[in-house]
Amino acid sequence: MELMKVLSELCGARGVSGNETQACKKAEEYLSGYAKVSHDAFGNVYGVVGEKDDARQTLMLEAHIDEIGYIVTYITDDGFLKISGCGGIDERALAAQQVTVLGKKEIQGVITSVPPHLSSGESGFTVDDVFVDIGMTGEQAREIVSLGDRVLVENDLELMQGHCVTSKALDDRSGVAAILLALDKLKGRQTKYNICVLFASQEETGERGAKTGAYKLEPDIAVAVDVSFAKTHFESEEKCGIMGGGVMIGIAPSLSRELSQEFINTAKNSGIAWQTEVMNGKTGTDADNIGVSRGGVKTVTLSIPLRYMHTPTEVIDLRDVEATASLIAEFAMAGE
Repeated sequence: MELMKVLSELCGARGVSGNETQACKKAEEYLSGYAKVSHDAFGNVYGVVGEKDDARQTLMLEAHIDEIGYIVTYITDDGFLKISGCGGIDERALAAQQVTVLGKKEIQGVITSVPPHLSSGESGFTVDDVFVDIGMTGEQAREIVSLGDRVLVENDLELMQGHCVTSKALDDRSGVAAILLALDKLKGRQTKYNICVLFASQEETGERGAKTGAYKLEPDIAVAVDVSFAKTHFESEEKCGIMGGGVMIGIAPSLSRELSQEFINTAKNSGIAWQTEVMNGKTGTDADNIGVSRGGVKTVTLSIPLRYMHTPTEVIDLRDVEATASLIAEFAMAGE
């Protein structure tokens, strides 16, 4: 599997939370090469690998398919769009961004900013303080834009120096790519588990897709693949992973300690680069809803270290995606 190509197409597909159709279609396209694919009315994508063997437990590989963005909440008489965050946006990255408004047709716009010559010197503002300028009058805007339309900051995947890439939506299309790469590694191999896949919708707006998806697939064991904070300069090493240091294996009261240790042992025995991610309660990922589905699911998180989370310029190290995929594949083949 060409990781850069797959990751570029996944990140380039639009999928603001609650409107993931384009991203889902792209994920289905790739997943269909490894599994029987289906989807539901909620926007989840499902995959079932091979035939189910009732003598084996079912392992679910999960990553969320949605991305953060904005939603149109009001159109002014002079044609400016009022927006609100769709997911936990980083408001510091708002000013003067170029955006695409997904109305009846695509419209390019910019988020308003005040020139420094006219400002009072205060630089702090929130999403409530800005509008989107689409260069139209109010009457023209209302013919094309409707309340509830999504707004997206675009940014194509680019290769940086070394093994790093930057793009929008690496949270969590990198997790989707890691699962696809793991399935590629498992193709034609005997596994210890029945394997199913969930690419869940609406994680950024309340982990909603994972709740319905896990209920439908009824796994015994689940791996939630997401991103987590990578250290840049000044953050605490206790709270951040090291980019390029390998997959982050989650340990938390809300996760299965037994399963976390199994993944640690697998990484050690297989020589896969790994690091721990200790959380003191819920994980803030889809794992929180998966773990309490039906009668309970043994769940672990595998996280890819990421810089500049919830901005259009997120950064990861491709080696961490590969380590995540390798660890999943080795765990699934344990005892082969």
